[in-house]
Amino acid sequence: MKGTVGELGEFGLIRELTSRLTTTPAVRVGPGDDAAVVAAPDRRVVASTDILLEGRHFRRDWSTAYDVGRKAAAQNLADIAAMGAVPTALLLGLVVPAELSATWPTELMDGLRDECQVAGAAVVGGDVVRGDTITVSITALGDLRNHEPVTRAGARPGDVVAVIGWLGWSAAGYTVLSRGFRSPRAFVEAHRRPEPPYHAGPAAAGLGATAMCDVSDGLIADLGHIAEASKVRIDIRSGAIDIPSQMYDIGQAVGVDPMQWVLTGGEDHAIVATFPPDVKLPARWKVIGEVLHPSALPQVTVDGASWTHQGGWDHFGDIES
Repeated sequence: MKGTVGELGEFGLIRELTSRLTTTPAVRVGPGDDAAVVAAPDRRVVASTDILLEGRHFRRDWSTAYDVGRKAAAQNLADIAAMGAVPTALLLGLVVPAELSATWPTELMDGLRDECQVAGAAVVGGDVVRGDTITVSITALGDLRNHEPVTRAGARPGDVVAVIGWLGWSAAGYTVLSRGFRSPRAFVEAHRRPEPPYHAGPAAAGLGATAMCDVSDGLIADLGHIAEASKVRIDIRSGAIDIPSQMYDIGQAVGVDPMQWVLTGGEDHAIVATFPPDVKLPARWKVIGEVLHPSALPQVTVDGASWTHQGGWDHFGDIES
């Protein structure tokens, strides 16, 4: 698309963005009215929101607008799935400079739309305003389908800890990009476009998961959220976590122990959950630890001991990826 956002104008941009969207049966009123209407058969709505700021959460020299759209949708839809809900809808708040090429927000919308289709949801509305820094604000909605929400507060001593999805891939890709490289491509793409296992959240709820969250801040940090909310200790067995040989190769090349990425790297949006020990888990779930009674040790330990390396995401602190 030729021209800039400013030349296209607010309403011209909105027309371009909404013309790219698809819908689902859950959407009763879509973009174009004062508000959207989305069916909620369960009579409860699960909601989550996130903000992505250029320079802090994405870089245009690392990721295309389409990549940013896929990632922005994925991290919010994964939160819905991690509550045991089925994603239904997504709302976009977009801040862009007037001089930005009009192609950028339209490709962003393509990414949002396509990731929603993977999860079975749809973009149903939003707002665009002018500003100095590109900012993408997402609100995702979901339906529990008669399940109780699976929160972080239900883990019990004796439960097993299991995970489904990638661990450490995004952090390895971030490290590769930060060193000025663009390969191995699989890890770079994992950072640009995470692939959450959306189906696994509702399925885990059906299997009787006692606590659950997606791995956005890092495995230790996110299990720490569960441990704190549940008032338990969680021990991770490092030997139970599979690390691909190519991740070892990257680690050797850049001087990083790949277990650091696996345990503290976020943004893969895998799903980690606790289950009663007698639950038979599908093959794609990997048991990696157990829930224990609280003790003087940290709330999350690795092989029975404190993990001494730093890492994990804190928006108001430092990050090591």
